[in-house]
Amino acid sequence: MNAWLNQASWMQQAALSCLLGALTVFGFAPFNLFWLPWLTLAALLVIWQQAATPAQVFRLGLAFGLGLYGVGIYWIYISLHTFGGMPWWFAGFCTFCLCAFMALFPAIAGYLAKKVGHLLWSAPLLWALSDWVRSWIFTGFPWLTLGYSQAPDSPLSGFLPVVGIYGVSALLMLGAASLACLLITPQRKPAFIMLALLWLGGSLLTLVPWTQPTGKPVSVALLQGNISQTIKWSPEHAEQTLRQYFDMVQQTRAQLMVLPETALPVLLDQLAPSYLDALKQHAVQQKGDLLVGVVESKQDQYFNSAISLGSSPTQSYSKSHLVPFGEFIPLKSLFGWIYRDWLHMPLSDLSRGTSKQPLLIAGQKVGVNICYEDVFGEEIAQQLPQAELLVNISNDAWYGQSFAADQHMQFSQVRAIETGRMVLRSTNTGATAIIDKNGQVLQHAPHDEAVILTGEAQSYQGQTPYVWWGNWAFLVLSVAGLIWTRVRR
Repeated sequence: MNAWLNQASWMQQAALSCLLGALTVFGFAPFNLFWLPWLTLAALLVIWQQAATPAQVFRLGLAFGLGLYGVGIYWIYISLHTFGGMPWWFAGFCTFCLCAFMALFPAIAGYLAKKVGHLLWSAPLLWALSDWVRSWIFTGFPWLTLGYSQAPDSPLSGFLPVVGIYGVSALLMLGAASLACLLITPQRKPAFIMLALLWLGGSLLTLVPWTQPTGKPVSVALLQGNISQTIKWSPEHAEQTLRQYFDMVQQTRAQLMVLPETALPVLLDQLAPSYLDALKQHAVQQKGDLLVGVVESKQDQYFNSAISLGSSPTQSYSKSHLVPFGEFIPLKSLFGWIYRDWLHMPLSDLSRGTSKQPLLIAGQKVGVNICYEDVFGEEIAQQLPQAELLVNISNDAWYGQSFAADQHMQFSQVRAIETGRMVLRSTNTGATAIIDKNGQVLQHAPHDEAVILTGEAQSYQGQTPYVWWGNWAFLVLSVAGLIWTRVRR
């Protein structure tokens, strides 16, 4: 490989980097080839190591990022054009701009690594730090953070309850750097030792019982209505949707019943009291509760919420981490014309919820999160250790029959491992699933079908190290590692 790199033009190296980025997507769900990113990232690091200047590394990192995100989040185009009504050329342009923006992060990480020196050591830390920055800058969009590719079957998943997803991203890159060392350095013993420590250490950590079961399992029913996004908010189809979910609820016999995000396509205060009373009475008959996604109106503000009905007092959770351009309009004076003229999305100007308290329903302390809130592990951890069971309600129908829903479920699997809690996912079209505390999918409803997924959920108490210190351990260790690298230089 070194000989080819010495002879290859910059365009050939960039094309190879882009291909490596595209192949890395197959490490994530639904393909789950967790070993593949080890190889593609190792090859990228070899290319970076051979590059003469930081500027060359930047361009190669940008090419890798365009391949990774261009293939990995192509489904953004579907939501903008197919369901959002945006012209195809502008939807394509917006999707490319998002991918290019995200590609800047590995590019900058590579540039700084070449500047700092000891690239094979500094690049893993800088890349993981760039993933962390991407999780909060402009409200954050940490999709395809590298560490997700390692859940739930890679030995590195054992580190998730300790250092979280960004720590595992750093360890994955460190493993890739060790493989790169085997290709380009004569001293291979340290690389073999590092690989052995990563695999053995992660495998041993998976055996640690970070949390303990509490109470008896509760019966659950997760309702997947499979309402097409093209008619979901159509007024003439609202009654049909309400009737479908009412009939599905009446068929369930579980203590905890969960409906998807915005399952009822009308405002809560516009629902007939008799409709809500009938849902509540059914839940009372089961000696449990129903959790349903609906839009709440409070003092001229609208919230994407989940409300409970049943044996317990009525409670609600309102989504706090909203999707920019999807649920709120940043810089409305600047971008409002896009919604007025080209993009037609319902609920594009919502307000943020503030409560992080678990709901006490069906005898369980349930930490609720809505849609892509479960991509932010440090925010989920704010409900712990009080929450003993996690529930995610979502609607990934916005992305059609792409693999966005499977990627989203993989993020929920990581949250289960990080927190040591079971996760219940109720979605409109998929992926509806019951996930155990080790991130394994116990039951998974088929996509794009109306299904009632039934099973049992066990609550857990205690807290993992990650819940206790969040991302701080990763941040402190990464900064310390970079300082050490700089000093060693």
